[in-house]
Amino acid sequence: MFNDNGSFLLALFEFFLFFAWFMCLFWVLGDIFRSKDLGGGGKTIWIIFVIVIPWLGVLVYVIARGKGMQERQLEQAKEMQAAQAEYIKSVAGSSGSSADQIASAKGLLDSGAITQAEFDTIKAKALA
Repeated sequence: MFNDNGSFLLALFEFFLFFAWFMCLFWVLGDIFRSKDLGGGGKTIWIIFVIVIPWLGVLVYVIARGKGMQERQLEQAKEMQAAQAEYIKSVAGSSGSSADQIASAKGLLDSGAITQAEFDTIKAKALA
């Protein structure tokens, strides 16, 4: 397959270029779909351009719209972080006000599920 070291290095370089283009292609396609300022027609034209004329399409996209790529990525990261924080709050959320926590702990104390020491601990945490 490889006659000498030069053909191996050339094949390695070609693989590197293909892999680099593939990464850029996914990066650009992700940015096209993430972009809120492009309509459906604009996104379609960019996708066709990037797929039909691969290297030129990716380079032209990066030159034309590259400045906003980082801003769109940061915006998406902030939205994801806010959604994650909201989800964590909803799952871990507080079980109500201090009075509600003390009342539920009192109910557990009256039923015998917890001891007086545990009730006092829960009450101290709720009031803190």
